[in-house]
Amino acid sequence: MSEVRIGRILVASLHQAIADLLPTRLEFYENWLNSAGLREGTVGLAAISAVLSFLRTEGEAYGVVTTRAGEYAADWTVASMGRARRRFLLALPSWMRARAALRQARALVRETYPSSRALVRIRRGVAEVDLRGSLFCEVREQTGLPLCGFYAAALRRMLESFEVGAEAQVERCRATGARGCLLTLAFRRV
Repeated sequence: MSEVRIGRILVASLHQAIADLLPTRLEFYENWLNSAGLREGTVGLAAISAVLSFLRTEGEAYGVVTTRAGEYAADWTVASMGRARRRFLLALPSWMRARAALRQARALVRETYPSSRALVRIRRGVAEVDLRGSLFCEVREQTGLPLCGFYAAALRRMLESFEVGAEAQVERCRATGARGCLLTLAFRRV
């Protein structure tokens, strides 16, 4: 039986964020996030779990790195869309752009880890995103802080890419002992 493979977008974005923010530690993390594994799509669950575990020991750097990685993942996802599709989506009314951006964000969540899902519900200018199977929140012991920053940053940046301003907030996180992860995105009026 083969090991579950992690999406290239997650591996590449984490690698780039570590290179930018923790350049002196990059060689250490490249034991798991190597270019051959990225190119061949062979970075597995054990390797990415090790990276996230070691990142959590870096203190404040964990949140900064995972936030930057989420922004990269969203930027690269939007950049990989066809130019005509991006133009079409940007021409839509803001409420339709928000829905389209959240649809893309749901696809991004699925691409990061095959067992992850994002269920989205929008009401009164607020999107609630129920994250299922977040790889970032798989911990042995509860943490004091939420670990969903990657997804919060990716969702916020995805909306920004479609010119929809939103404030992202982690309401609940499985890593802190909650039953699941819940993010909210409050849309800003322009």
